[in-house]
Amino acid sequence: MCAEMCSHDSDCPKDEKCCRNGCVHTCTAPYKAKPGVCPNKFPVLGLCSELCVDDSDCPKAEKCCSNGCVRKCTAPYKAKPGVCPKKFPVPGLCIKLCVDDTDCLKAEKCCSNGCVLKCVAPKYSEAW
Repeated sequence: MCAEMCSHDSDCPKDEKCCRNGCVHTCTAPYKAKPGVCPNKFPVLGLCSELCVDDSDCPKAEKCCSNGCVRKCTAPYKAKPGVCPKKFPVPGLCIKLCVDDTDCLKAEKCCSNGCVLKCVAPKYSEAW
């Protein structure tokens, strides 16, 4: 038998939310995403499929990330230390030579000057 347990979040204790479970509304602990950001890309193997639904399906610090086709457990993206310099020389047309820091060698960061994205040496302090 389906009997409503709550109508609004305010009907629930602590930080629980009033959620529909397919039959009734019940008080449920809220879903909390793991810290970090999904990488911009990762290789796709096989057909599009769901290997995870949300971060709780993934081990340790991995996140459930999508590349537009596959959702799978993936290590979160971590930016390299330092910041992009304000300006760097740009020859030619606006292009992407990198997408994020993982495309760059050693300590280089993927930086934009508003036109070109390319790997450059990072700035670590104002005195740089």
